[in-house]
Amino acid sequence: MNYWIEVEPNVKIFVNVLNPEGRKTILFLHGWPLSQKAFEYQYNILPSMGYRCIGIDTRGFGNSDKPWENYDYNRLADDIKIVIDSLKLQDVTLVGHSTGGAIAVRYMSRYNGWGVSKLVLIAAAAPSLIQRPYFPYGLTKEAVIDIINGTYKDRPKMLSDFCNIFLFKFSSIPLQNWFFQMGLEAASWATIAIAMNWINDEGLFSDLGKINVPTLILHGVQDKVCLFPLIAQNQAIKNSKLVAFELGGHGVFYEEFEKVNQEIIQFVG
Repeated sequence: MNYWIEVEPNVKIFVNVLNPEGRKTILFLHGWPLSQKAFEYQYNILPSMGYRCIGIDTRGFGNSDKPWENYDYNRLADDIKIVIDSLKLQDVTLVGHSTGGAIAVRYMSRYNGWGVSKLVLIAAAAPSLIQRPYFPYGLTKEAVIDIINGTYKDRPKMLSDFCNIFLFKFSSIPLQNWFFQMGLEAASWATIAIAMNWINDEGLFSDLGKINVPTLILHGVQDKVCLFPLIAQNQAIKNSKLVAFELGGHGVFYEEFEKVNQEIIQFVG
């Protein structure tokens, strides 16, 4: 069941609902530069276990509208609030991967976790994707600028290069092409705007401490995008549990999907 929910005049967000009568709801927020289709290997299993699974395409990505502006974390969190209210969702487990995890953190802080009873962060880009004077972890600012410049000059090559570091384990060429094609579905200006969030003042340091629901943190030790020291999340979020995947990369939700799915099932209950 698909919905297009208007989040502001002339901007609609695509929402995919699987197993609408499921007993518990899991809401998925995808990472950059993908779409909700990236959670295919969760969708294959979790609905059959009785869960209602809802995937949102971030504005500018997938099947959602692609406006020219308004890609800051506050606006993206506002979009999530409108979807939750429009579908009258309650007692939701919110799952965010990569930048989707950053948006989830901002949502929990900005709206005091409205409608959300549990949170799952998978390779989340929080509290900061880049190194800062007070945060010596993450990518360098220059590495992100290279991604942005690559998007301006040759977006297909930039996406291909990103696919090469997305997974740690060997993957088939068709699978890499699948991720690559998802990246091409996004608007180039949205791809740039989200990457700009990583290097501006969109740090999530104060947001983490405002999360007041049980939180599961799933992170690959071999992650080359959101480096493993970002598990500072575990220290800042009260009532959080960290599960490290020794052989997982940034795409741990695919590489270790059986274990990831089991962790989510145990956590949601």
